[in-house]
Amino acid sequence: MNPIFSFFLASFVCFFLQLSFLKADDTLVSHGISGNPGATNILTGTGELGKKLHIPESSGFRLGGLWIGDCNDLISGGNGTHHNRRWTCNSLFILDLFVDLEKAAGWKNTYFGAEFLQFNGQPTNEDAGVVQGYNGLPGEPPLNRSELYQIWILKRFWNDRFSVRIGKTVPIYHFNNVTKPVPVANPALSIASVTGLIYTPIFVNTTLLGLIGGYYNSVYGVTATITPIKEAYINIGFYDGNVARGVQTGLTGPHFNGYYFSIIEGGYGWGAPKPGILAIGAWHQSGVLKAGLLREVGTGGLYAFGSQALWISGAGSKNKQNISGFFQLGWNNSRTRPMNRFAGLGLTGFGFTPNRPNDSFGIGVACSKLNTHTFKRASEIMFQGYYQAAVYKSVYFQPVCSYIPNPGAHPNKSNVWALTGRMTALF
Repeated sequence: MNPIFSFFLASFVCFFLQLSFLKADDTLVSHGISGNPGATNILTGTGELGKKLHIPESSGFRLGGLWIGDCNDLISGGNGTHHNRRWTCNSLFILDLFVDLEKAAGWKNTYFGAEFLQFNGQPTNEDAGVVQGYNGLPGEPPLNRSELYQIWILKRFWNDRFSVRIGKTVPIYHFNNVTKPVPVANPALSIASVTGLIYTPIFVNTTLLGLIGGYYNSVYGVTATITPIKEAYINIGFYDGNVARGVQTGLTGPHFNGYYFSIIEGGYGWGAPKPGILAIGAWHQSGVLKAGLLREVGTGGLYAFGSQALWISGAGSKNKQNISGFFQLGWNNSRTRPMNRFAGLGLTGFGFTPNRPNDSFGIGVACSKLNTHTFKRASEIMFQGYYQAAVYKSVYFQPVCSYIPNPGAHPNKSNVWALTGRMTALF
């Protein structure tokens, strides 16, 4: 038997045994985590690694991270067209250092962060011919990389009403992030993570793909946040824009050559009785952009997203159950980008499995209008469903099913089905 298949099958068996016979640790009611690195909080992981190394909290130092590993079975449709391969596997490791410089050095409202990233993977999405990406872990080559993922300093002013972050950062943490938690005063009403979908569009709108810095091509730049009232925010960013030239910015230093990416986003969040958030944004990319024989000078676009708890169980219920929904929209005026229009939506259920308050499940759909100068198909639609099981504390296992009826890179192929088994460990 194929060793990869054996591992994949064993993972599913372990998952169902865990689901049937074990009661999940309920000391940490998280209602799900993100299945994508792009949705990970600025403080990656739980900080448990620092505690194990006996780093006192009073020192201001926090050490944490995550590991995500998955195996993918391309059941039908792709037929290994690109690499004569059905199975692919990916592994991501991130180590996060955060320093509260007020505790460490007496610098009030000042913070420092740095992250190391190690990725080893395979062209999972290319094998399936899926332009949008049904698996958000593998990106552009090289698919084996070690990089300084982040290094930044953050300063907050005027009772946190204004903050500035300078350095190498991940803009998709701050912009167009539909999966980010919805904070409320009452934790029982919170949406800890809007969805655990693993496809690429859930953490980067496809109209921004290949332009905005993100996982794993972080970029140097400045992010400013204005919070005039507690419920509202305005984010403004100005970054190295060489992602648009195909530069692997995660592996390089800053560039100052006329390619810049600027973006602004405004959002408003609300609490009880059903918390949610709504945001809109606009962006511009400078420089000469090319795709085959096509070229243009600069481009721009708009986007919007929102999420809300649609139903929350009563206060007397044993499990804090809720159902949340989200939507995403995107548009650009580019002639060279692979996708020009995007719409996505999904639903997530939290806490419905008996005695397993940390488990969640969800479905999502993503649809993109393709650039007909690049692709023969006019659009690509993708459906995905998952169940995320809390195996033990901050360890999660997630079986995922993806269906793409019209893969954009395969004009003569249809009905791609793929199964993914993903393990996530936060520490």
